[in-house]
Amino acid sequence: MRKFKIAIYCGEIPPPTFIDRLINGLAEKGNKLILVGKLTRKVSYKSNHVKIIGYSGKISKTFILLYYSVLLSLFQNKEKKKLKNWMELNSKYNNISKIRYYPILYNRPDVFHLQWIKGIEDWVWVREFDIKLIVSLRGAHINYTPICEPKYAEIYKRYFPLVDGFHGVSKAIMQEATKYNSTLEKSKVVYSGLNTKKMSFNLTKKSVEHLQILSVGRNHWKKGYRYALDCMRILKDRNVKFTYTIVGVDEDEELLFQRKQLDLLKEVFFVPKLGFNDVIEKMKKANMLLLPSLEEGIANVVLEAMAIGTVVVSSDCGGMKEVIKHNENGFLVPVRNSKDMAQAILDASQLSESESSKMLLSARDQIEKQHYEKNMIHGILTLYKHSYEFKNS
Repeated sequence: MRKFKIAIYCGEIPPPTFIDRLINGLAEKGNKLILVGKLTRKVSYKSNHVKIIGYSGKISKTFILLYYSVLLSLFQNKEKKKLKNWMELNSKYNNISKIRYYPILYNRPDVFHLQWIKGIEDWVWVREFDIKLIVSLRGAHINYTPICEPKYAEIYKRYFPLVDGFHGVSKAIMQEATKYNSTLEKSKVVYSGLNTKKMSFNLTKKSVEHLQILSVGRNHWKKGYRYALDCMRILKDRNVKFTYTIVGVDEDEELLFQRKQLDLLKEVFFVPKLGFNDVIEKMKKANMLLLPSLEEGIANVVLEAMAIGTVVVSSDCGGMKEVIKHNENGFLVPVRNSKDMAQAILDASQLSESESSKMLLSARDQIEKQHYEKNMIHGILTLYKHSYEFKNS
C-alpha cells in the first residue's frame, strides 16, 4: 500500500492514548507523520518517521512563527500569499492561526487528519493546496455538540461536503453524521484498535464478597454519573457490599452533593485523572467496569476492560451495541435506567466461574477480531487511499 505523508492535528501533544496508537501504527508502516499542536509535556516517539511541531509558551510560538514564515517566504512565497488571502477572507489572519497553519503549509503533507471536527472551519484551506482533508467522527462532537450548540450544526452542514474522507469510530456515529451532509461514499468505519499482545488477559474470577466497581472518564453530564450514583444507592438498599470508584472526577460539587445526599460517603470515591497504565492496574483489580454514559461513540475504556478480562456493564448508548452483546460478552442496560444498571451489576457478580470465564473469553475474542490494532491501521490507510480515488474518479 502507498506510503503517505500525514499531518495529524489533535489540539494537544501528547494526544490521547487512542490517537497515540494510531500515530505509532502509521509510523511503523513507513508513513511519515507531522504532529502539530500545543505541547503540554515533553514527548518523543521511537520512530524517526514522526516529526513533532509543538508550542508551549511565548518563546516557542514566536520561534515557530518566525521560522516557518521565513521558510515560506524564501521557498513557497506564492503559496504563502495564497494562504494569506484565504485567511484574510475568513477573518483568520492572526499570529495564532499562522503558528498552526504555516508548519502544515511548508511541510505539505498528502493528508491532513483532523481528530476533533469542531475545528473543521479552521482547516478546510488545506484542500486549496491539494492536501486531502480527513476528519474523525467521535462521540461528543457529533452526537450532542450540534444539538447543544446549533452553530456547529450549520458549520458541519457547510463544510462536510468539502471533506475528502470521514473516519467513523462506529456505524451509529457514521449514520448520525449524515444529518450534517456527510456522505457514506466518502466514509469508512474504522474501529479503535488495541495491541492485545501487550495486554495480559486474566480469567481468574475475583471475590464478590465486597464488589469493586470502577468507572473511568472525565466529569461531564454525558458520562451519566448521576445515574450511576442512584444505582449505587439501590445496591446499598439491597445490602450489597461494594466500593465504587470514578477515575477522572475530582472535586465536583454536584457529585459530591449527590454522594452526601444518598449517604454513600463510605462507598463512593472520586479520583483525579490517572495515566493509562495506572487505569489498567485499577481495572485489573476491579470486579467490573461500569459505563453509565448517555452518549458515546465506542468507549475505549470498555475495549480495554474487555481485552484484559474485566466484566463490563454498559449503557446501550451510541455504538456500544456494536461491541457488547448482552449476556454474551458483557451486559447492556437502557440509558438513564439506574434500576436495570443495579440488576446488571448483581447479575455480573452472580456469574458462576464457568459463566464468567465464558463471558470474558467471548469479550477478548470480540476485541481481537474487531478491534485489533493492525486492522485499525489498515482501515485508516485504506480511507486515505480512497480519498484520492473518490475525488479523481
